[in-house]
Formats: sequence, structure tokens, C-alpha cells
Amino acid sequence: MPELPEVEVSRLGITPHLQGQTIAKFTFRAPKLRWDIPQEELKQLEGQVITQISRRAKYLLIETPKGTAIVHLGMSGSLRVLDADFPAAKHDHVDLQLSNGKVLRYNDPRRFGAWLWCQKGESHPVLENIGPEPLTEDFDAAYIAEKAKTKRVAVKQFIMDNKVVVGVGNIYANESLFKSKISPLRPANQVTKKEWVLLVKEIKSTLETAIAQGGTTLNDFAQPDGKPGYFVQELLVYGKAGEPCPVCAEEIQEQKIGQRNTFYCLECQG
Repeated sequence: MPELPEVEVSRLGITPHLQGQTIAKFTFRAPKLRWDIPQEELKQLEGQVITQISRRAKYLLIETPKGTAIVHLGMSGSLRVLDADFPAAKHDHVDLQLSNGKVLRYNDPRRFGAWLWCQKGESHPVLENIGPEPLTEDFDAAYIAEKAKTKRVAVKQFIMDNKVVVGVGNIYANESLFKSKISPLRPANQVTKKEWVLLVKEIKSTLETAIAQGGTTLNDFAQPDGKPGYFVQELLVYGKAGEPCPVCAEEIQEQKIGQRNTFYCLECQG
């Protein structure tokens, strides 16, 4: 599933091709993804100039003076910039064609993603009641310690809650907790302020590194022969159950927390 770094890399990849360009037309090959596609509303953007591509949580916002197309990649979605006459493939569900002959093509085999619409000056329900971006100054140790002081939920589940902070997906929660030497099972209200300082630092560092590594593949967004290449993940514990810990050589453990696979070292994170 695309996590925040992959979505940010997608934003960086498509922005040079879309920003300042005019939307010529939309083509929809499926009426529904995760939700019904608001086709008539999105078609109001035809003839509009794309002023900005921004991101909130895992949603990409294609902004125009009239309104915004909101895109979510879901479990398997991806975006490519192609020549408009390049043949559509299976699972190519949405085309945003530009007046310069290029097209932003959305592919989603599992159809868990979304294309939504937001009127200019309004907000969309999917973007309401969510926490700060993890790479901003709003997300710091003082903020999250205050949020956690009455929460008995496991700290891993807590930092993955979008109402607390957006975009700390499963991979990055596992890796950040390992680097911080904090057990993912520990109740959030038992994490000390000193530990929150370290954990916030590691969350930011892990996400920034992932985005930087993904940036090396940005040219792939304009290639017709494959999906965008995501960064090569340098993972320490995620997906490594039964393997030796890279620090102490004890066996990496695995169990589910909040229905998500969790990987950790009992020795280092005890």
C-alpha cells in the first residue's frame, strides 16, 4: 500500500508535468473506486488551469481556480504521465488529459483508491478531523505527549492514528519504534517525554529518508513502460520476523497490533 513517502514522491513526480497546464478533459472507465466517482463535478474542471499539486495526509490535491480533484492511491493505485494517445491498459480507470497532449493516467487494480471533488473555498469530509503533518513543526514531542497522556492504547497503534498525526503508516511506525528502542506494545501514556522527543525525531528522519530515496526515480513518472519506481526500502525490522536483529542478533518477533503486522526486537525494545 502506498504510504506517505510514496504519495509525496508521486506529488513531486507529477507536479512538473501538470502545474500551469490546462485540463482538456476527463475520461472515466469505471463508475466507482472505493466510492462513486463524482464524474459530473470533476468535469467542471475541464478548461481550468492547474495552479498547484499539494498533499494532505495520503490525499493528492489537484487544485484549480474552480475547485480541486482529490486523489487517493488506496492499496494499489499509481499515477503516470503519458502521451494522450498511449493505449489504456487494464485497470486504467481515470485519465486527466491536458491541453498539451499529455495525460495523467490513474491505474488501480484493486479499486480501493478514490477520485473526489471539492468546490473552491470548501473542505471535504475526508480531510477533516485529521492530525498534523508529521514533517511540520506542528508535530513535535510536546504536542504528541499531551495527546498521549490519557491513552492506554499501544503506542504503535497510537502513532498510526490519523487523528493524532497523519501518514505514519505501518512500515514507518515499526521502523521508528525500533530506532527509538520503544516497544510497540507499550501503552502510549507510559512513553516518557524524553522518549517522545526521540520517537518524533526518528519518525521525521525515517519519512524524510524514504522521500529522498524515492526522489531518485522521479523520471519514471513520464515513462509508458512501467509504474513509478518507489524507493528501495532499507528496512531494519519490518517484514523480518524470525531473522536476527541487526543490532543484537536476537530473533525479530511478530504479532498483530490493531490488526496490523508488527515487528520488533524483545531485547532492544524490551
